[in-house]
Amino acid sequence: MVLLPIPRQSEYKPGNFNSPINSKNLIVKINPQKILKADGYRLEISPDKILITAHDQPGAFYAQMTLQQIIQQCHSGKLPCVIINDWPDFENRGVMLDVSRDKVPKMETLYKLVDKLAGFKINQFQLYTEHTFAYKNHETVWKNASPMTPEQIHALDDFCKERFIELVPNQNSFSHIDRWLKHPEYNKLAEVPETPHSLNPEDPDSIKLLSELYAELLPNFSSKQFNVGCDETAQLGQRGSSNAVAKLGKGRVYLNFLKKIHREVEKNGKTMQFWCDIVLKYPELVPELPTNIVGLIWGYEANEPYKERTKIFADAGIPFYVCPGTAAWNSLLGRTDMMMSNVNIAAKYGLQNGAKGLLMTEWGDHGHWQTLPIALPGFAYAAALSWDYEKNKNLDLPLALDTFVFQDKAGITGKVISKLGLTYKTSISLKYLPTPALLFYYYWKGYDEISKHFGSEYIEKFQLSMDEIDVLIAELDNAKMKCDDADLIIEELKINAALAKHAYKLGIAWLETKAPKVADIPYEKRKILAHDLEKIIPEYRKIWLKRNREGGLKDSTADFDNLLKIYKINK
Repeated sequence: MVLLPIPRQSEYKPGNFNSPINSKNLIVKINPQKILKADGYRLEISPDKILITAHDQPGAFYAQMTLQQIIQQCHSGKLPCVIINDWPDFENRGVMLDVSRDKVPKMETLYKLVDKLAGFKINQFQLYTEHTFAYKNHETVWKNASPMTPEQIHALDDFCKERFIELVPNQNSFSHIDRWLKHPEYNKLAEVPETPHSLNPEDPDSIKLLSELYAELLPNFSSKQFNVGCDETAQLGQRGSSNAVAKLGKGRVYLNFLKKIHREVEKNGKTMQFWCDIVLKYPELVPELPTNIVGLIWGYEANEPYKERTKIFADAGIPFYVCPGTAAWNSLLGRTDMMMSNVNIAAKYGLQNGAKGLLMTEWGDHGHWQTLPIALPGFAYAAALSWDYEKNKNLDLPLALDTFVFQDKAGITGKVISKLGLTYKTSISLKYLPTPALLFYYYWKGYDEISKHFGSEYIEKFQLSMDEIDVLIAELDNAKMKCDDADLIIEELKINAALAKHAYKLGIAWLETKAPKVADIPYEKRKILAHDLEKIIPEYRKIWLKRNREGGLKDSTADFDNLLKIYKINK
């Protein structure tokens, strides 16, 4: 019997329950005196009845999710007699999906994803937003982005609540808002107007803008929490706030603005979440954070110092989450080993130092080229470890995916996705962990940049990676998926595989010719590359539109389109 997450305690008994389930033989009781842990439950399947005893309504729901997983695997209709006692390690078990670079999912996609997450016992969901909410007075910013509307947020919020998932608003509020600041009417608020990326924290109009946005955004959510972002403020002190930084230091200027944001959040009756990367550079300031705040400690590599970072917040008595990542962005095919190691250490040290939650992040940097199936292993693994770390840290992830996500009776799709996320290792560099997406990103920098990481010996390694991808994609012909989007999953995996292979082909052409720029690669080689990419781009667009809105698609394919133009330069 496969269960996701694996329950804390399971004891199988002789016999089977072999009756149609109805209101008489399925008994649900809420008894917090008997089940002491929040979200906890006891599921007892005996020959004559099914008894669920839960601490609370969410616990009863999670018991029924476990029961559904058992039913799904009992094709004869006979359920095993079992007693399961279960409760979560982390109070908050979340997933954050980037909907700003550049992929805004259709509502149907979001609903189906929420259903999957609820089945994994996830209880928090966030849509990372920079410019993709339809603020009524700011159409200039979002008009071509197919944004989420207030009505859609209300509908999604209701859908989530029915599944005991808290839809937490998320609006980056300091940096990563260049899609606002590039417009003339907002540019004056930029720290560096010529290359706008961050707000100037010393301009009073910056906080006025945020106050207006919060007042419009937050009433659409029933959640009492709000993620304001405030990460990666690399431009701080470079122009608008330079005098303040010279006088007070970057850390103090950052903290002062964070406190102003916090006051605005409290005015709206919310508890503020924020990314901790900046304040962790100034650990002496952590004790000065407001008490009604939640720090989001993130880091996405296999060896992130979660142990040290979480202890800083624990010692200061500031509530915090640990926030690992899917390792799918900037990859095309994922990085399975990186993801699992990253989630493992985040959960381990988060649990050790008293984290209030685990928030799994799925980013879309540089166009969100990875399709949804590439992120699903990360969602499932993080859900499992945030529920019970010890029971699930050695989870057979491919088996769990094939059982509950892909419903693949042949047990192939989960294995293929997991192994596709390891193909980059064939081309591993001691200087860098190259993914095929990296080769795309270097096309405009030139051979000098790519040669820092790859030598001529990588011609053979890139070819080996392509061969591995071909073998794995061919295995999908024998898959027996029963999920309703099985055909689309195949298409999505094939398009990501095609993009990855094209990137390796570009890398080989570069290394063979040592051309300074892509345009300097001999024309005959570029013609072959152009023919390949011309087939990929329209297929990528077609597949994108099956799960996602059109806004952002042009931005997502911009690098592909520009590269194709370079391929076609006849010289």
